[in-house]
Amino acid sequence: MTDRKQLLRAYKQTPPPAGVYRVLDTVTGGYFLGSSLNLPGILNRHRFSLELGRERCRDLQRAWSEDGPEAFVFEVLDTLEPSDDPAADAAEETRLLEELWRARLAATDGPAWVIR
Repeated sequence: MTDRKQLLRAYKQTPPPAGVYRVLDTVTGGYFLGSSLNLPGILNRHRFSLELGRERCRDLQRAWSEDGPEAFVFEVLDTLEPSDDPAADAAEETRLLEELWRARLAATDGPAWVIR
């Protein structure tokens, strides 16, 4: 039992991956770009709210309703490596990483949907 408890403690102490994600409509090419300190959690939240019809981004919800769930891809574009520096601000780093991805995608894929 000790091994199980140690594994569970290690799991709980391991931070979830942080980084930049995109919800892409493969039919229209429209996408929602975001960043989070918990990538699995935010992607699950978007999927769940879309299925319920309660997504905060109206354009994303409209596209989901029109094109159907099979047209969407939920993808992690980039992740942050955990820092050993106690002064590091993971939230700020993810925001900056999102800005870089927003500029990169705007140059090739056009504008993203934004939360309104």
